[in-house]
Amino acid sequence: MTAIWQNLPIHTRRLLIFIAILMSIGVIGMQFHVSSQGDMSETYPKGFRGGTCTIESDTLMIGYSAYFIPHNYEVPEDALSAMSTPILCGQVPNPGLLSITIDLLYPLSVREQPVTLTLFRVVDGKSGQPLLAVPAEIYQSGIISQEIRIDETGEYVLRLAGVDENSSDFELEIPIIVGTGWYEPFIQFWPLLLLGVTAVFFYNLRRIVD
Repeated sequence: MTAIWQNLPIHTRRLLIFIAILMSIGVIGMQFHVSSQGDMSETYPKGFRGGTCTIESDTLMIGYSAYFIPHNYEVPEDALSAMSTPILCGQVPNPGLLSITIDLLYPLSVREQPVTLTLFRVVDGKSGQPLLAVPAEIYQSGIISQEIRIDETGEYVLRLAGVDENSSDFELEIPIIVGTGWYEPFIQFWPLLLLGVTAVFFYNLRRIVD
């Protein structure tokens, strides 16, 4: 491979290096890309948007954000000093207290209809018995705030449901995964690893060219 590379004209080698650099920048840029919509979709809104995850079904669209307090953490009397961690969509690191906020985005008419909130644990791909059931209520502000205490790791579903002004059912499920694998916190840093490997590669490549 080295012999083939050295036999290439210098201009060809420079062109290949330039193309490789552009491709590396493109790949790394794709990983760090965050558009105003939260993803690369042209439709609004979808994906991760600021501190809010937007989720949609065929009948409903919401904004979802949550803060997590570990199970063994005692909340102080001064609530403002409490340790809370924002989470990305439905990924919760450990059992504990989950303080969620749901924004009823679309259709706006759902803000005039009673909405129920139910939490299920998922077992073998199926929803089990309800762990939490909030009675139907009208949220004219469009904001639903709820605290949920989850004591065990596993998969859960938070379900919103109701009937709209046309007597049609609407429903949306928010997946919540409690507990993550040891490797998952490092996944978000793999673009930096790729950048480091690329830098080392081009450093050695430059030495070969020289």
